[in-house]
Amino acid sequence: MAGKSTKRATVRAPKSRELPVARPREPAAALIAKRIEEDIVLGRRQPRERLIEQDLCELFQTHRGDVRLALFELEKKGLVGRIPNRGALVRGLTPREVREIYAVREELEVMAISIIPLPVAAADIKRLEELQRRHSAAIAAGDLLTAFYSNLSFHQVMFGLCGNSCLIETIDLLAQKVYGIRSYANAVSGVLDRARQDHLDMIQALRNSQRKELVALARRHLLPAPEAYIKDYERRFGKADLETAS
Repeated sequence: MAGKSTKRATVRAPKSRELPVARPREPAAALIAKRIEEDIVLGRRQPRERLIEQDLCELFQTHRGDVRLALFELEKKGLVGRIPNRGALVRGLTPREVREIYAVREELEVMAISIIPLPVAAADIKRLEELQRRHSAAIAAGDLLTAFYSNLSFHQVMFGLCGNSCLIETIDLLAQKVYGIRSYANAVSGVLDRARQDHLDMIQALRNSQRKELVALARRHLLPAPEAYIKDYERRFGKADLETAS
C-alpha cells in the first residue's frame, strides 16, 4: 500500500506545453514522445503518475492517434507502463529493479572500458572535451535539460570508443530504462558538480591510458542516481511496498 506522498525538495518547471509547428519529416507523435520523455527525465512527471490521453491531446493540441503512438514508443523504451482499466502511467521502478539494472549497467560499462583501444586518438579526446565544456556550462547555468543531453552524448562517445556495436546498443538501452530516476540525484547537493568532475577525470584517464582509474571512475559515477531514487522511494511509498509496485 502506498504511503503518504512527500514533496521533493526541488523546484520543478511546468510540464511541457503545446507543440510548436512540426518540422518537416518530424511526426507529431515523435515530438510528443520527446516532450514527455524530457518531463520524465527532469522529474516533472513522477513515477506512477497517470498519462491520460485526453489531457495529453489538449496539452499538445493534437488527436488521440498521435498521443497513443507517442505512449507506445515510450512504453518500448521502458519509460511508460500500462495497467488494465487504468491506461498509461510513468513507470515506477522498484528498488529491486533499479539495483538489477544498475548491476548490469556497471558490468557492461566496465566491459566497454576494458576493450577501448589505448591510447585514444587526439580527435576523440577533443570531442569529449567539447561535450564536457557544454555539460559544465549547462550545469553552471542551471539548464538541466542541456546538461542531460550533453551528459548522454559524452557517455555515448566514450563507450562508443570500444567499437563493439552490440555492447554499445545494450548500454544505451539500459540507460534509457532509468531516465526517470536521474532527477533524483540532481536534487542532492553537489551531485552535478561531482558528475562534472568525474567527466574531467575520465578524459584525463583516457588521455593518459589509465584504464584502471577509468574503470573505478565509471563505477563511482553510477552510484548517486540509484541511491537517491531508492531513498526517496522508501520515503514516499514505505518499505512494505518496495518490491510490489509497477
